[in-house]
Amino acid sequence: MIRFHPAPEPDDFDARCRQPGRSWLQVNPPPKRPRDYWSRFKPHLGDAFAQLCAYSCLYEPVGTVDHYLSCQEHRDRAYEWSNYRFASQWINSSKQAADREILDPFEVGDDWFEILLPSLQLVLTESVPWEDRARAEHTLRRLHLQDDERVIRQRAEWYRMYREGEISLEGLRRKAPLLARAVERSHPLDPGRHERTS
Repeated sequence: MIRFHPAPEPDDFDARCRQPGRSWLQVNPPPKRPRDYWSRFKPHLGDAFAQLCAYSCLYEPVGTVDHYLSCQEHRDRAYEWSNYRFASQWINSSKQAADREILDPFEVGDDWFEILLPSLQLVLTESVPWEDRARAEHTLRRLHLQDDERVIRQRAEWYRMYREGEISLEGLRRKAPLLARAVERSHPLDPGRHERTS
């Protein structure tokens, strides 16, 4: 994970999501799941996260709207732009209603995680404050971010593309920023190695 920053909500979000959503909630009590007014704003959310999954930090061409605080436990947050994170479908499904047990991409430290080469595993760094360490470890396990085959295969493909010259380091930063950092750490004295053309 890396630190993401909140983006302003779209101009028509209030009229097309928040207000109809609140009206729906008034006449539909739990346990009925809130009606989906948010997916129409998924393109805006993807742009806000530079088309990166907020948790894996890998390029995500489709993605889903993740409610950081779940609809089940926080119905009042179901239609709030500030509660949305862009996430891969399978990671969103793994998260479910974990809510505050999972690190928030808006609050995580930018240097709390790193990818190891050549294993491509995601691990915690010493920068994680002790009071956040248990939650960071839980995030790795719950979202399968450390060494699950699904993320390893993605990292491996982006790494292959970089090594074979199909993508530049700058391109790698856009598609897999934590992997780009790992590459830079592994060859700090060889800047020419990074200057590949895409």
